[in-house]
Amino acid sequence: MDSIFPLILIILSLASSTFLGSSAQTIKSARLLDLLIRDYTVKSLDKHLRTGILQSVNLPANFSGIKVDSVRFRCGSLRRYGARVKEFHLGMGVIVHPCVERVMLIRQNLGHNWSSIYYTNYDLSGYRLVSPIVGLLAYNADKDVNSSNPFEVGIVSGEKPILIDFTNITKITKAEGIVPLCASFEGDGRMTLASPSPAHVCVAKRHGHFGLVTKSPPPQEQLRKRISQWKVAVGSTIGAALGAFLLGLLLVAMFARVKKRSRMEEMERRAYEEEALQVSMVGHVRAPTASGTRTSPILEHDYIPPFR
Repeated sequence: MDSIFPLILIILSLASSTFLGSSAQTIKSARLLDLLIRDYTVKSLDKHLRTGILQSVNLPANFSGIKVDSVRFRCGSLRRYGARVKEFHLGMGVIVHPCVERVMLIRQNLGHNWSSIYYTNYDLSGYRLVSPIVGLLAYNADKDVNSSNPFEVGIVSGEKPILIDFTNITKITKAEGIVPLCASFEGDGRMTLASPSPAHVCVAKRHGHFGLVTKSPPPQEQLRKRISQWKVAVGSTIGAALGAFLLGLLLVAMFARVKKRSRMEEMERRAYEEEALQVSMVGHVRAPTASGTRTSPILEHDYIPPFR
């Protein structure tokens, strides 16, 4: 019996992890994802960690690609000095409500894979994300936060706005000349677009989720773009084949010209030799022959016949 009990615990543990894994992979709600991140953050939070120290949160493997950081502040201190939490810069005068003593800020970076949830939760027709979704949420942080169920509180900018810097996490660079739009994803399912941000820095008045978007071309334009790309590819292939064919013809012509010139030089050389040696055919053999002119004989003494 004692040996069976640990085995039962192992089976229950594996079943629990499998259930959590399957539920994480089937999450379609952005709000549910926020609540799960909050719960994992609260469980992993070091209650002895000093106020104002940023702490990374280790999520289960099923949430790979999501980066979460948490930090606690005293509400009065946050209002007087502001804070910087990764991409978020809270200026002085930021207001947290309601807040009795401490607040816990949770910063999210959903990565490019998990950010696709926002395509199903918000109307992004005509636009496409060019950065991961980043979020900044705030919860009450009492001394016994690890054993309590924290509720969400609001963050509102004061004298200076909240800045979100996408410079190091966007897909596009400033050198490309593309100016994206700042998108704010509200809790009621609305997406609000702000003015273009050439510096990839967005401005917000309150906490929430943010991203950079650009206008996506209509389907007809995308089709024309694909067709033009296809035409360029086919044209390049045909041009390369035609160039190779013409180069082959040129090489053949050069080879024929060299061969013809060599043959002409050989014929000229043989003609010169034949003219010098007067080669003639003897049967079926070409042989040099001597000149046809012979020297006339000359008598050494005059011969006078005798008289008869």
